[in-house]
Amino acid sequence: MERFNMSCMGIDWVYPIHHTQYYLHKKVLSDRTNVEPWVCANLIRLFKEENTIPFIVRYRKELINNLEADALREVQQTLEELRTVAKKTHTMIQKLKKEGKLSGCLFTSLLNCRTLEELDHVTTPYKTGSKGTKAQRAKQLGLEPAALSLLQSPMELNLFSYIRPNIKGLANIQEVEAGVQHILADIFAKDKDTLDFIRRLCQQRYICIQSALAKVSSKNSNEKDIDKFQLYHEFSCNIKNIQHHQILAINRGENLKILTVKVNIPDGVKNEFCWWCVNERWRPKQFLKPELMRILRNSVEDAYRRLIYPLLCREFRSKLTSDAEKESVMMFGRNLRQLLLTSPVRGRTLMGVDPGYKHGCKLAIISPTSQILHTDIVYLHSGQGFREAEKIKRLLLQFSCSTVVIGNGTACRETEAYFADLIMKKYFAPLDVVYCIVSEAGASIYSVSPEASKEMPDLDPNLRSAVSIARRVQDPLAELVKIEPKHIGVGMYQHDVSQTLLKATLDSVVEECVSFVGVDINICSEILLRHIAGLNATRARNIIEWREKNGPFINREQLKEVKGLGPKTFQQCAGFIRFNQDYIKTFCSNKKTQLGSHALFAKARTQLTNEKQGKKKSKPTPSASYLPNPLDQTCIHPESYSIAMRFLSFIGGNTNEIGKSDMQQKVNAVIQKEGLEGTAKRLNTTVHTLQLIIDGLTQPEGFDIRTDFDKPDFKRSIVCFEDLSVGAVLTGKVENATPFGVFVDIGVGKAGLIPVRNITEAKLSKVKKRRSLGLGPGERVEVKVLNVDIPRLRITLDLIRVL
Repeated sequence: MERFNMSCMGIDWVYPIHHTQYYLHKKVLSDRTNVEPWVCANLIRLFKEENTIPFIVRYRKELINNLEADALREVQQTLEELRTVAKKTHTMIQKLKKEGKLSGCLFTSLLNCRTLEELDHVTTPYKTGSKGTKAQRAKQLGLEPAALSLLQSPMELNLFSYIRPNIKGLANIQEVEAGVQHILADIFAKDKDTLDFIRRLCQQRYICIQSALAKVSSKNSNEKDIDKFQLYHEFSCNIKNIQHHQILAINRGENLKILTVKVNIPDGVKNEFCWWCVNERWRPKQFLKPELMRILRNSVEDAYRRLIYPLLCREFRSKLTSDAEKESVMMFGRNLRQLLLTSPVRGRTLMGVDPGYKHGCKLAIISPTSQILHTDIVYLHSGQGFREAEKIKRLLLQFSCSTVVIGNGTACRETEAYFADLIMKKYFAPLDVVYCIVSEAGASIYSVSPEASKEMPDLDPNLRSAVSIARRVQDPLAELVKIEPKHIGVGMYQHDVSQTLLKATLDSVVEECVSFVGVDINICSEILLRHIAGLNATRARNIIEWREKNGPFINREQLKEVKGLGPKTFQQCAGFIRFNQDYIKTFCSNKKTQLGSHALFAKARTQLTNEKQGKKKSKPTPSASYLPNPLDQTCIHPESYSIAMRFLSFIGGNTNEIGKSDMQQKVNAVIQKEGLEGTAKRLNTTVHTLQLIIDGLTQPEGFDIRTDFDKPDFKRSIVCFEDLSVGAVLTGKVENATPFGVFVDIGVGKAGLIPVRNITEAKLSKVKKRRSLGLGPGERVEVKVLNVDIPRLRITLDLIRVL
């Protein structure tokens, strides 16, 4: 503790140097996030211990009251904001103390700051290069005692005694009164109780945000840009009711100097505030002469008009923008999650098509195991369509490929019509060919990236994009993690929000998806591996190098041999890494003789040499004897293996029955008899841990959480925009979700919009409610056409049900 001898109205202050914890108190975090205080306390500790969100969500459920990953991200971001305010406040206190400017009043004001806006409001006058405020200049003239005396002992105050004819600011009674007024206004504007009162008052009143067309915009902006903001040329809305997308649109218009924006606080707020200040909060302790009462009233009005009102406007705008940005980023994250978790299409040979006009359509045929079988270029839209159809048919028959994946970029509509026409004519018989449209967002960027060059060194970048398009259907997660998330194109206003927040959230969503799906450590790519919780690019590369040097991993314990994987990293990543038991058993049986006496002799000789040379013991050598562990193919964490084995013993099962119907029957019998809580008590564990163990033991081998999610929509025919009629009922696939509605691909080349008012909870299936994902990319829906605007190419839809 460090004691500062500071006085403000005769008070001594004690300030703890490590005051950061004050801001990280569980109650502050709980108030901001609406999460229970005990959960916030646990999360503060878990994040401090560097636990990842996937690990906490899956293996620490009892500590977080079963919160979902999105809620944890919100808490984590709020925690970072509080830390930032705390650090800046601490730095400012130290700086002001060193400069001798830290008074007791200022110290209290700094401690009361909860946001960067408040901190900036308090500290701006003290920044280097600042000319100082009117209050500071008045204090330098020695008027502070007069201002304090007006509040505490006005009967003794004589303002005429402060007049100094030769000094500017004290030359006459008017200048003295103005100086006192500025000091009082500054005190009022930085008082916590005063600011809390005006904020509560604003919450009870109608505060609106207004936008209008800027006068200079018509000269400096083109008509197209101005028309985009037509809705906001004369716009007014209560700040409690305004939508997030409206805030982002208004901000964008303001940044482009097309719109002017202001916050309107009614005069009634000012009048009630001024009355409260004069008659309650700042009521003098003694009788006040009329001339002094006039100064007090003027000071309150000056404080409101010059200091408090601008602060409130900044706070409202900042809060609205921050909330809108967070919602936009969170929606981007939800859309990304749903896209990454699209169910993979296994066991099919696929033809990827990257459409184009002049430079042709790029083709890539990939095997069910993602190997590139053939690449080609065909010119479908330059009068050679019939001749190229023969080549496409020959390729499809040669590789027994009956599924075509078309990218949704340039010439997509024409390419889709081309394939649909051939399919309808049964041109590819005896193959029953189907096609689907997939987003090619980011494919071009990926095709020229170093990762693509490393993966497909001998392939032209244009053909790489066709390969990527096909693989997005075969295994969306494995392919899309190669692309920077913000290029995948499932968000709104992504360039208007904080890029730091956007990147952190999207990277966290990718980590969550890859971790929850899990990776087979012996066959996964380095790119996929680096997104597992606890790992990064360096650790993933070390794992791949270890695998290339020593052969496949036999069990999770072997991960501890990899350079850079300490106990904490192992704890975070181990539960998300899988081992194909059939592959491991085959490898072990083939290598059994090689791992016999020769390996043991080599190990003994190495140990003996090290002992003679006095070397320290290092990590176990890769040649050490490891046995496969059947629990490594499950989602059970190694820290719970002993509990899992006790549970197996309790139900009379063994590890050979993992994922089989016999295991399910034995588990059901015991749980029905003992109950989940009773069994957990017997095993001295939590209900959440036991449920995870049961899930791991009963899920079939090769279980994939993505099987519950939506699959690509395969088609054989096409519908035109002009064919649509109001009242028509269609099925489609969600392309993107935004704060104002959901865009649905109904197969006419232009997505239709379901306004958010038409998406009610009753129309969402129970499965969607349970997942808490709402509507997101990839989901199939049944919709009714409400309006078709052909000139503007707009389709309005109503949601009937989620399929």
